[in-house]
Amino acid sequence: METYIAPLSAALFLFTLTASSGLYAEGAPLYRMEDNVRSRWVSFENPDAAKGSGGTANGGAKGAAFQVIKAGEEKVLMDVSGSGLIHRMWCTLPKRSPRDLRSFVLRMYWDQAEKPAVEVPFGDFFGAILGEVRPFHNDLFSSPEGRSFNFTIPMPFQTHARITFTNESDEDLPQFFYDINYSEMKFEEKPLYFHAVWHRERYTELRRDFEILPRTTGKGRYLGTHLGIIGHPDNLGWWGEGEVKIYLDGDTALPTLIGTGTEDYVGTGYFQGEFAHPYQGSLLIDNVNQYWTMYRYHIPDPVFFHQDIRVTIQQIGGAMQEYVKEMLSKGVEILPISVGAQDGFVPLLESEPPRSLNDPGIPYGWTNFYRRDDVCAVTFFYLDAPENQAPPIAPLAERLTAIGERRDAGTPR
Repeated sequence: METYIAPLSAALFLFTLTASSGLYAEGAPLYRMEDNVRSRWVSFENPDAAKGSGGTANGGAKGAAFQVIKAGEEKVLMDVSGSGLIHRMWCTLPKRSPRDLRSFVLRMYWDQAEKPAVEVPFGDFFGAILGEVRPFHNDLFSSPEGRSFNFTIPMPFQTHARITFTNESDEDLPQFFYDINYSEMKFEEKPLYFHAVWHRERYTELRRDFEILPRTTGKGRYLGTHLGIIGHPDNLGWWGEGEVKIYLDGDTALPTLIGTGTEDYVGTGYFQGEFAHPYQGSLLIDNVNQYWTMYRYHIPDPVFFHQDIRVTIQQIGGAMQEYVKEMLSKGVEILPISVGAQDGFVPLLESEPPRSLNDPGIPYGWTNFYRRDDVCAVTFFYLDAPENQAPPIAPLAERLTAIGERRDAGTPR
């Protein structure tokens, strides 16, 4: 039975969100004609996406494939009126260092909103988390050879769409190529708006979870996150024991949804290597320099919220007990929370004050502990309003701290 109808309904749009499905519901025939849909591309060759108006520069002979973006300049990439659905964006640029990709800012505005729904570092948004470019492909983003940036995320708008690129670096960007592919179309029901926000803590507070998505009110869908971690230089051992928590619809002290560990959240287990799968991946695992990046998209397992949502991740690591005691003896700011034993973990925090590793009866074994790290996240979600409650993006200096300092030599910690 065919399930796709035009105009596209909001409910169908949400439940069939996959990059491979594009405009059509999953399984709908590609040969079907849609009489009420018009295909449009925006680029420097046709910045207004006007019908019959592409390629006018240089007599039609590739006269406007790219533009220079000056230091400090904001370039409008898309500014169209009407109702439509963005399917894809591709771009490439010659300056792809980690500091460059953190210095470029992508913003998206829907339906004449004054505040952007998307305000993120360009690289982190496109999967170059911490500014580190890797060839990869997943269901929403790709960089086939590590030189380009693509997304295939459905982004609806009802009256207007505006996308900008700002070069906040102190050098000109000599070339910027792009195109944005969308359909002019109407929606049967009011769709949700796409949002993306970026947040970083240059060393988290001990025992306080990092907020992947600060509390956001409204109705919508949590789509997923790009996470980047730079380990604190004093820490030893494994970094990824923290659990993801999702607080839904009035949750306060305790969440409704909770995971079991950082590597578990991205679909692997017993530590974490590099991989790229459709909905989960880990693009950079550098245990020498303590740089780690990963992603998770809740596409086959939707997370809806009807009132509000908050998403966090604990900062918990693990190591054999002698390394934990070594850190404690050096005054490293950690807190042991449990010790592994044959019949499970021995909890250390169920008494006040917490039990010490030197207490009688504490077994020798793997020890989990609260730790502090440099953590950042781009978080993707749909919301029933074109604006969100996130603060403006952090200043450039805060975004660039420790970025681009990764080295290729050393001894893993």
